[in-house]
Amino acid sequence: MTTLSTVAPVAFGAGLFASAGIFLILVVTLTTTRQWWPPGDKTWAYYLHWSLVGVFNISILAAAVLDWNQWILPRPASLVVGAVISALGTGIFVRSANVMQSDEVRGVTGDLYTGGPYAYSRNPQYVGMIVGVVGFALLTNSVFVAVLATAHVGWILLLPLAEEPHLRAEYRDEYEQYTAHVPRFVGRTTIRELTK
Repeated sequence: MTTLSTVAPVAFGAGLFASAGIFLILVVTLTTTRQWWPPGDKTWAYYLHWSLVGVFNISILAAAVLDWNQWILPRPASLVVGAVISALGTGIFVRSANVMQSDEVRGVTGDLYTGGPYAYSRNPQYVGMIVGVVGFALLTNSVFVAVLATAHVGWILLLPLAEEPHLRAEYRDEYEQYTAHVPRFVGRTTIRELTK
């Protein structure tokens, strides 16, 4: 009979596999002339990327359930702090994603957004994802989730590097002016604007 403790490493392995696939898509885009991300249209790269993201999301949730509170973080502090940080990240992500159309959120070409949360960060959805997944790792107190969260943050940091050449080519001067005033993630300008 299979126990939960033997299933958690399987979920973890599936998450690592999906992460490796996403990293491969980004590394190919960054080091060759092939543009696998952003796809600009619903190509095979689009479906592959989002399939891998789906596998990763299911894997990290399964690892969280199967390996809940099995690591070294002190409770209840990590539970409370993790819940607050995770909720904050989710709020930032949802607010930022709601500004765009669903296809644009998924990497299909659309408009350049510079208002709302995009006036403070060029990638507020990614900021929300990073904050949210770090909070989730604290909340779950699982070494499997912590490793998967680290992989997730790694590919989130690479996504803008893969997207920016595409945005520069598509929006030219408008994008250059935007990048001159708004940081990639969070910077002094973000904090200054938010505290006005």
